[in-house]
Amino acid sequence: MVDILTTPVTELKGVGPRKASALNKLGINTINDLLTYFPFRYEDVGVKDLTAVQDHQKVALKGIVATDPTVIRFGRYKSRLNFNLLIDHNVVRVTFFNQPYLSKKLQRGEEVILYGTYDVARQSLSGIKIIAEDTSQRNDFTGVYNSSKEIKAGTIKKLVHQAYENYHESIRDIIPGSLRRKFRLLSREQMIKGMHFPVNAEEATQARRTAIFEEFFLFQAGLQELRKLRRQEQQGVKIDYDNKKLREFIQQIPFELTKAQKRVVNEICSDMHRPIHMNRLLQGDVGSGKTIVATIAMYAAVTAGWQSVLMAPTEILAEQHADKLATLLSPMGVNVALVTGNTVRNPRLRRELLTHIEHGDVDIIIGTQALIQERVHFAQLGLVIIDEQHRFGVEQRQTLLAKGGNPDVLTMTATPIPRTLAITTYGEMDLSVIDELPAGRKQVQTVWYNKKQVGQVRSLLREQLDQGAQAYVISPLIEKSAVIDLKNAEEVYQNLKDHFEPRYSVGLLHGNMTNDEKNQVMQAFKAGELAILASTTVIEVGVDVPNATVMVILDADRFGLAQLHQLRGRVGRGDQQSYCVLVADPKNDFGKKRMETMVATTNGFVIAQKDLELRGQGDLLGKKQSGLPSFKVGDPVTNLNILQVAQQAAHDIINADDYTTNNENRVLIEYLHQQIDNGSRA
Repeated sequence: MVDILTTPVTELKGVGPRKASALNKLGINTINDLLTYFPFRYEDVGVKDLTAVQDHQKVALKGIVATDPTVIRFGRYKSRLNFNLLIDHNVVRVTFFNQPYLSKKLQRGEEVILYGTYDVARQSLSGIKIIAEDTSQRNDFTGVYNSSKEIKAGTIKKLVHQAYENYHESIRDIIPGSLRRKFRLLSREQMIKGMHFPVNAEEATQARRTAIFEEFFLFQAGLQELRKLRRQEQQGVKIDYDNKKLREFIQQIPFELTKAQKRVVNEICSDMHRPIHMNRLLQGDVGSGKTIVATIAMYAAVTAGWQSVLMAPTEILAEQHADKLATLLSPMGVNVALVTGNTVRNPRLRRELLTHIEHGDVDIIIGTQALIQERVHFAQLGLVIIDEQHRFGVEQRQTLLAKGGNPDVLTMTATPIPRTLAITTYGEMDLSVIDELPAGRKQVQTVWYNKKQVGQVRSLLREQLDQGAQAYVISPLIEKSAVIDLKNAEEVYQNLKDHFEPRYSVGLLHGNMTNDEKNQVMQAFKAGELAILASTTVIEVGVDVPNATVMVILDADRFGLAQLHQLRGRVGRGDQQSYCVLVADPKNDFGKKRMETMVATTNGFVIAQKDLELRGQGDLLGKKQSGLPSFKVGDPVTNLNILQVAQQAAHDIINADDYTTNNENRVLIEYLHQQIDNGSRA
C-alpha cells in the first residue's frame, strides 16, 4: 500500500516541475495534500426547465445551437461571442464575454449544456461556461476549487480525479473506528470521495461534517501528543511547598476565595509540585481575582525556598501589584521588591537592590521589562508569572525565563477568549479559567447614549461626583485629527474643565506623555486629587481605583468589543454601584450590535464569543499575532460544537492508559508522529 502522506504530487501524470511548483504554492505537496484540497463551494449544474427559472438565477440550460457563433472584438483583450440556443420552442440569446475560443466548441445543430445567468425579460443567458458538449457525459453537482494564476481550477479538478482513481485504495482511516462509530462519521475514503465528487448537496454536507471533525480532531490530537512529548523531554523544577503555611496564608486573606479561584489554585499548585515544567495560562475576566491566585502561587514557591517573578506590562500596573503583594505577604515574612526603569534613581541604591535579589535576600520580584536587563540576576528562580502575556514579545518572555533553570511559567490574561478558541490559540499550554466573579460585587450598569444626549451624560457625571466618586472619560485620539472626526483627549479635557472646574479637578492622561508624567497623573487620580480623568486607552489594563464609579467612552463604536469590556473593567472595583456610559452614533448594523451587546451583558466570555462571531477569529486576535491555525474546511466560530467535541475526543484518546497499546490507534499514532517530525524539520 502506497503512503499517500509522503508520496509527492509529481507521481501524477502531467505534473512536471512547473506544475508542481504551482501546486506547492497552494500548499499541495503530496497526494494527501491534493486529496484534502477540497472545493470551497459547489455548483448545482443540473439542467433546469426554462419555465421554472427565476430572473438572474445561475442555471444550467440544455438546448441546440441554432445559429453560428459570431465573435465581436472591442479592444485588445475584450470580445463578445453571440449565438442563439433553441430550448424546446424557445429561442434564448447567449452571450459569452472574453472567451472567443469557445466558438470552436460550438457547432450549429449540436446539443450542449451551458451554465450562466438567465435574464427572464430579455430571454438571454450571460454565459459562464460550457458544461458539456456531449450531453451524455456530465455531473449535475460539481465542486469549485480555489486556484491561482499559475494553475487553473479545471486542472486541479482533473488532478484530484486522477489522484483519487490511482490512490483511493491507499486511503487509510486515521480516526479510530470506535470514534467513527460513536459520531457516525464516514470512512476517510468515503469522506474524500463525497467532498470531491458528491452526487448531490446532501452527500456533500455529510462528507463535509466528517471532514470538519477530522480536521479539528487531528489538530487537537497533535497538540495533545506534542504536549505529552514535551513534558517527557522538559524536566522542570519541583517546588515542594509547605502546604500548612499555604493554608494559613489563604485563611488570613481578608475575603473568601470563589470556587473557581480555589479550583485554579489547586491546578497551579499541582503543576508546581511535579518535577515537570509548568506552562499554564490563567484566563479570567476583569475583576475575577487573578492577582490573588498569582499571589498564592508565588507564596507557595517562597515556602519551598524559591524566588518568584511577576512581569507586568506597565510601571503603573507593576507598582500596583507590588503594593498589594507587600501588604498581603509582609506579615508572612516575605520580602517583595519592585524593579522598573524608575524604581531606584540612585545608582548605588539600585546596585544594592540588584545585589539583594541576586543573593536571594528578596523572595518576590515585581517589575516591568526592566527585569530582562543583563544586570538583573536571581539566586534561585522557580516561578515566573507574566501578566497580560500578549503585551510582551516572545523574545522578552524567553529572556526572562533564561534567567532561571527552566522555571515554572504562569501567564495571565484578562482578555476573555472563548475556551475552545483559547485552547486552539494557546495549544501547547495548560488552561485554567476563573469563570465567576467574587460574591457581592455589583455589576456595572451599562447605558448607550447618542451624541445629542451629552447633557444626560454630564448629569450622571455630576451626580456621581457629588457623592464623592471619581470618573474616567475616554476618547480614541490624543490630538485633533483633520481626517477622522473623533473626540480627542485634549479637546475633551478642555471641555470637561469648562463644565466641572473649579469645583471638580480634571486631569489628562495619554500615551504621548513620558512615564514620569503618566505616573504623576495616575497617582494624583488614585489619591483622589483629581475627580475626572480624561484619557485615551492607556488606562485600559490593570489600573485599580476603587473610588472610580463612572466610565464614559466617547465614540464607543470605534472600539472593539473586547477593548470596550476592558475599559469597563476599570470601574466597579469597589463596593459602590458603577456605571459605563457608551456615547456613539454607529453608522451600520455592525456598530449597533456591538453597543447592544455591551448593554446586554457584563460577562466577558459572552462578549468575546459575540466579538468572535461579528469579527472572526483573525480580526479578533490578529492573524499574524494570534497563532491560529489555518483550517481548510472547519471554522472555529461557526463549527464551535464540532470543535468542542473533537477537542474532548482527542484529549480522551491521547491521554488514555491504553493509547499506545490499542491497535485501533496505530494509524493515528503514525500520522501524528509523522506530522511532528515534519514540523521539527520545517
